[in-house]
Parts: sequence; C-alpha cells; structure tokens
Amino acid sequence: MPKMRRKGDLPQKMCAQCGRPFAWRKKWERVWDEVRYCSDACRRAAQRGEPARLPGPSASG
Repeated sequence: MPKMRRKGDLPQKMCAQCGRPFAWRKKWERVWDEVRYCSDACRRAAQRGEPARLPGPSASG
C-alpha cells in the first residue's frame, strides 16, 4: 500500500497572478509542472491582462 502524505507535506507553488501559495491537488497530478494559477479567477484575470494582485505590506501597524 502506498504511503499517505499529510496535507502539510504536499508540494506548493505561488500563484502567478495573486501571489498566494497553493498546494498540489490530485486533479493536477499529471500536469503539476504546467499549473500556474491558484484558481480559474486568477487564470482569467491573467488572460485579460489585468495587473497582478500581489500581496503588499500590511496596513496594520
């Protein structure tokens, strides 16, 4: 039987549009090297040429 992985041990990437980290999903198993965006909304925004919404410095402080 294959060894199970914990959710915290899954590979992660940074979204090319919003800069948020996202983790590996089973449905991306065969195309993980090609996945660039965390969601369909980020993928569509990138295709429309909208500027990246990268997280900036926090306003608190």
